[in-house]
This record gives sequence, structure tokens and C-alpha cells, in this order.
Amino acid sequence: MSETTTFPVVAVVGGGQLARMLQPPAVALGVRLRVLATGPEESAAQVVPDVHLGDPADAAALAGLARGAAALTLDHEQVPTDLLRALAADGVAVRPGPDALEHAQDKLALRRRLDAMGVAGPAWAPVRDAASLAAFGGERAGWPLVLKTPRGGYDGKGVRVVASAEQAADWLQRAAAAGAPLLAEERVPYARELAVLVARSPAGQAAAWPVVETVQVGGVCREVIAPAPGLDEDVAGAATATALRIAGELGVTGVMAMEAFETTDGRVLVNELAMRPHNSGHWTIDGAATSQFEQHLRAVLDLPLGAVAARAPWTVMVNVLGGDHPDLFRSYLHVMAHDPAVKVHLYGKDVRPGRKVGHVTAWGDDLDDVRARARHAADFITGTIDG
Repeated sequence: MSETTTFPVVAVVGGGQLARMLQPPAVALGVRLRVLATGPEESAAQVVPDVHLGDPADAAALAGLARGAAALTLDHEQVPTDLLRALAADGVAVRPGPDALEHAQDKLALRRRLDAMGVAGPAWAPVRDAASLAAFGGERAGWPLVLKTPRGGYDGKGVRVVASAEQAADWLQRAAAAGAPLLAEERVPYARELAVLVARSPAGQAAAWPVVETVQVGGVCREVIAPAPGLDEDVAGAATATALRIAGELGVTGVMAMEAFETTDGRVLVNELAMRPHNSGHWTIDGAATSQFEQHLRAVLDLPLGAVAARAPWTVMVNVLGGDHPDLFRSYLHVMAHDPAVKVHLYGKDVRPGRKVGHVTAWGDDLDDVRARARHAADFITGTIDG
């Protein structure tokens, strides 16, 4: 009688585009995904056969999702850590674990931990009222400064630049009503933004892709250039070492992104962490030997990690943001004919102005050419250009 090999199920909390992009490497590996989505129209629910509908804050929904799975991982960080701890106590392999995850959920917790580790970052302080904010701005950070909600912010949401305590009056009022402080940070005079993407397995194996430059427009990532042009090798090595150290000391399992500022005087200051596949790593789908999504699956299943070398000297990923053209499929005719080598990834989302609905990737030997090709494809899809 022949033996049957049963491949594992990975449960994913969240049905967004990150879970959707886990599906192709899962198919290639023979791994089955099971996703918890809030509705059948969510990105991952359109392409993953095994869909559970429910709320990520519902203990019963999480328990049902995890039942029989080899590991449980996350499409987003907005999952209560007490529920994840309860699952872990019941023997579920929660990856990343709740102790690590809380540093991506709570920016104040992250700042405290990074300070304890001696990792450089912006000057910061918890503020609860106008007086404490004015003191921080006047005595430490200077004005303007950056004000953040410690929890729940993403893509520019939950972040505000203020030039006085009076400009933050509404946020301070809401924070006082909630009994929770805000996070105030110095506005760093940076030359550019960088991201370091690493992966770590339960066995302790770790890998890091090349450091990339990220270009933000209106608080939303517009493009990613891999590797970061002109970045000093020693600076790149130190930034990578910092990300690997953070992942190790926090006990991260899976992919972790470290977003950072390269300052005008050559320092690298850690801004935020994400403990999941990240927008800054989408270039790896087409541009690296192992994509961040395959690597994340390898890591959460404690498989040996894959090679992370870039396939070409330059890869550029440009996000496709929703514009005035809801029928994105019609743009394929021009985009694919104009540049057969460019790769288009759409997320199955309804188009709304400014919403991330996909990305495009180009690669090659000449950075200016690669960037122009990627921008052209993204701009045509969004309707910014028509030829």
C-alpha cells in the first residue's frame, strides 16, 4: 500500500492582499492556505478556496481557523494579543508570536524596547496633554514634530505633523478621553527612507534581502528601488545587522520589515516595524530568488529558508493607486504590449482614489530605464497617462 503525504495547512488571519499573495507560493510548495476574511469579496477570499468568515477579534473564529493547522500567521497586525496567547497556550503555533507582535501593534512599546536595546531612533516621548507636548517640542524635538496614535495607524493614517500644541488639540482631547497617551517624535531631517526586510525561522535561521529605498507620497509608499541606490556598503551592512538583531531579540518568526530613515549626516534611525510580508518587499516576487511570501511560508513552517539574492542589478516596484479608471483589466492591452517584461499584480479590490489596488515591477541593468518602465505601467493603469 502506498503512503500518502499530507501537506500542512497554514491559517492566515486576514483576507487582504498580503494573504492573497501567499497563495501562489503555497500552491508551488503544496501547502494549503486557510484564511479568515470579513467577507467573500476580500482579496484573498477571491483566490483561496478554504475561507472562514469572521472577525479577527472573535476568539471562536480564531479557534476555528486554527483547528488542524500547522501554523497560524497574520495578514495584518490588528489581532488582539490576548487571543493569540490563548491559542498558543492551547498548542497552536502562532507565528509571529504575541510577545513579538505587540511591538508592531504598539509604537510606544516598540520605542521603549528599541531604547532598551540601544537601537538608534528619533527622539520621542509619550504625551497626554498640551503641556507635555509643548515641553517635548520646546525642549527636545523642536517644531514641527510628528504626532502618532500608538495603535492602528498605517499608510499615513494615525500620523500628523504639528507645529504647535494647539494644532494637536483634537487628538489630545480624544487621547485624554480614551485614557491613552499619544506618541510624539522629532521630525527627522532625513535624506531618504530605507527598508530592511528579513526573515527568521523558529530554528533560528535568518536571511535578509538587499536594503531598499522607499519613496513615499502623501504618507503612502509610491515606489521601492532595490537595492537602495548609492547606499554605502557599511551603512547597508549595519542596517541589516540591526534588523536581524531586532528580529532575533524579539523572537520574530516569519518576515519582518524594518522601516528607517537615512539622515542627512549618514545615520540610520529605525522608524517602525511590521511583522508580516510588507509593501517594501513586493519587489521580491519578481526580483529575488525567493519572494517574501514564499519565505514567510517557509519560516512559519520551520522549513529551510530560501536564497534572497536579487535576479538583476536593479528592480523597481511601483504601487498602483486607485484613480479615475475602475476597469483596470482594459489597461493590460497597452501595458503588456508596450513592455512585455513588466509584471502587473492586481489585488481584486474595488477602485477608490488613492487606494492601493496593485503594483507593477520592472528590472534590468539600467536604473533610470527600469524606473521609467515601472512608472509608465503604473501611471497608465491608474489613468495618469493615456499612452
